[in-house]
Parts: sequence; C-alpha cells; structure tokens
Amino acid sequence: MARLVYALNQSLDGYVEHEQLGPPDPALFRHFIEDVRSLTGMLYGRRMYEVMRYWDDDLPEWGADEREYAAAWRSKPKWVVSRSLEVAGPNAGIVGGDVALAVRRLKAEHDGVIEVAGPELAGSLSDAGLIDEYRLYIHPVVLGRGKPFFSGAVPRLRFVGSELMGGDVVRLSYVPS
Repeated sequence: MARLVYALNQSLDGYVEHEQLGPPDPALFRHFIEDVRSLTGMLYGRRMYEVMRYWDDDLPEWGADEREYAAAWRSKPKWVVSRSLEVAGPNAGIVGGDVALAVRRLKAEHDGVIEVAGPELAGSLSDAGLIDEYRLYIHPVVLGRGKPFFSGAVPRLRFVGSELMGGDVVRLSYVPS
C-alpha cells in the first residue's frame, strides 16, 4: 500500500507562495530531483498542477539539473484533483467525484510514496485521515501573508525527523499521532 506524503516549501511564517520563496539553491534542487525519482507518483490540486506544468516544456535556458528534474517529473504518473479541468497533460489523469474514495483506491493499488501538493487538497485529505506524513521545507523568509501550508484542522502530529537541506532550508517531518 502506498503512503501519502504532503510535502511543500513554505516560509517561516507558514505560507507556500512559491514565487516569493525564490528558486532553491543547487543542493536543495538536487534533493528535489532525487525525491521525484523516488516517488510512485504525484497527486495535485488543479492550481499546483498548473504551476508544475512548467516542467512539461523544454526551455533553452535550462541547465542540466533542470532538464534532469523535468525528465524525472515527466516520467511519473500524476493525478489531478479538479472540478474544472477536463483534460490533463501527458502522463496525468483527472480525479473527480469522491476524492477521498479515489485516493484510498490509489493508495491501495500502488506501493511506495505518492506525494501530494496543494494546501487545499492536502487539507481535505488530512480531514479524511489519508495523509501519512507531512514534510515541511522551511525557508528563512517571512512573507506575512499568502496561502498557508495548513488549510484547515490538522490531526495531532508527532515529530519524526529534521534535516538541513542545502544552505538554509530545514525539512521537518511529522506523522499523525
């Protein structure tokens, strides 16, 4: 059975505004390349998926690491939870209807880790008791506003680890207790 892991970059004050956090340093970006390679697949909310579709294109200004990340991302199945999208891009499908039931099926049908991205989607999956681990990539930036990492009630969490990622980002890992 697959594990569902909610992982996302955030500011010190808990916001996930990726454009304001800036690009990751080279060491953190290498971590993300290896992370994507290790995944069974990714589960996105529509808005986060639209942000990540950036990796479907090959851009001439990309270096070797960007091309490597794009290749890893494209190779993985993606499931997009959306009421408005009718078609998703390559290697992606739409999840509609009863999302909790669909995610339970995904977890039952796969092994490994399915990473979920998108705070609203993660909030609804947390409410349904489907998130197995929370990975918070904390950047040393205070934004003061934006979309929060946690979009609703979160079960009581138990700390399971931390790691310095790159020069100044800390990954905190928690599981429901």
